[in-house]
Amino acid sequence: MTTRLADGHRPIYLDHHATTPLDGAVLDAMMPYLTDKFGNASSRTHAYGWEAEEAVHQAREQVAALINARPEEIVFTSGATESDNLALKGVARAYRDRGNHIITTTTEHRAILDACQALEAEGFDITYVPVDSGGLVDPEDVRRAITPRTILISVMYVNAEIGTIAPLADVGAVAKEHGLLFHSDAVQGVGKIACNVDDLRVDLMSISAHKIYGPKGIGALYVRKTHPERIRLHPMIDGGGQERGLRSGTANVPGIVGFGKACEVCQAQWEPESIRLRGLRQRLHDGLTARIDDVVLNGHPEPRLPGNLNVSFAYVQGESLLLSMQHVAALSAGSACSSGSNEPSYVLRAIGLDDMLANTSIRFGLGRSTTAEEIDIVIDALVEKVARLRALSPMSKGAAIRIRAGC
Repeated sequence: MTTRLADGHRPIYLDHHATTPLDGAVLDAMMPYLTDKFGNASSRTHAYGWEAEEAVHQAREQVAALINARPEEIVFTSGATESDNLALKGVARAYRDRGNHIITTTTEHRAILDACQALEAEGFDITYVPVDSGGLVDPEDVRRAITPRTILISVMYVNAEIGTIAPLADVGAVAKEHGLLFHSDAVQGVGKIACNVDDLRVDLMSISAHKIYGPKGIGALYVRKTHPERIRLHPMIDGGGQERGLRSGTANVPGIVGFGKACEVCQAQWEPESIRLRGLRQRLHDGLTARIDDVVLNGHPEPRLPGNLNVSFAYVQGESLLLSMQHVAALSAGSACSSGSNEPSYVLRAIGLDDMLANTSIRFGLGRSTTAEEIDIVIDALVEKVARLRALSPMSKGAAIRIRAGC
């Protein structure tokens, strides 16, 4: 059942890190391939297959252009979770003759952490490098973790919860210095900030369409063609040999077309949009901190994803605040992929927050549809809700909230 406000409007959407609405131009690009142009891209003996194959080729070029890659370096998958698994497990199994050690960080996406756990069960050694209080990994810590048996380093580009942007180029330089493969889950960064695979020095990169106003169920893994030799991956799915044998299965042509169009739109818009979102994020942060006491910023102030704000409201349970706001705005306490757990966020714990403060955190994910008017509505609502919840909370210890007229 769709939740609507009293005036008939749906809640303000501020959960763009979980997913984004489908861009109108993306839907228009997809529609012919959901109706008349329904061919299988692997059917190369008639016009239906040819037009589907051509559509996939064009989308591959669009995705590659967004990250400054070559079309043949793009492997289409069902999404970033599969891309992460293919990168980690594919490299680990293909290069096991060279080593069994992988380096990652403590604040990675669950797709990375769980894939690493599965590899540990297969006999691989994983080093989880810690991050600082802002969520930044130190490239020198990565360097110190390298052993003669290391084969892969994997570091997330933008943290999905706290928005911190990792120093990928510096970590990549360490990887290159030691001749190691370097992967990044770049889902929250691609299409939102500068993302050039050469500048970032990555060899493999995971991307998802639904985080950049494309369809769900489609993603890609960038695989550098040379390093300096061709990168080997052990496929996870066997079958018809599609995607150069790295990812068998009938191509999701409508999804791939939509993915390509979403990348094309992002390439044209990301720079001015990042400036706009940074201004709205500052408006939100300043509005909250001016009118509510004990608001703690989680993550690094800069470098930070323009549309991300993660804050803790001391003395208020995050879940209670979310429930009180559900008719006003769609918000979250953290990654949608880790929702449903009553445990404090492992990301917030990793940056040093105690459980009490971690449990009071809210993540704001701003996007293309977000307006200044919506930000002001959310600020006003939060001022009122936090005041009410603190008045009821035994945790508040008399903490007062300042409501300043005109702020």
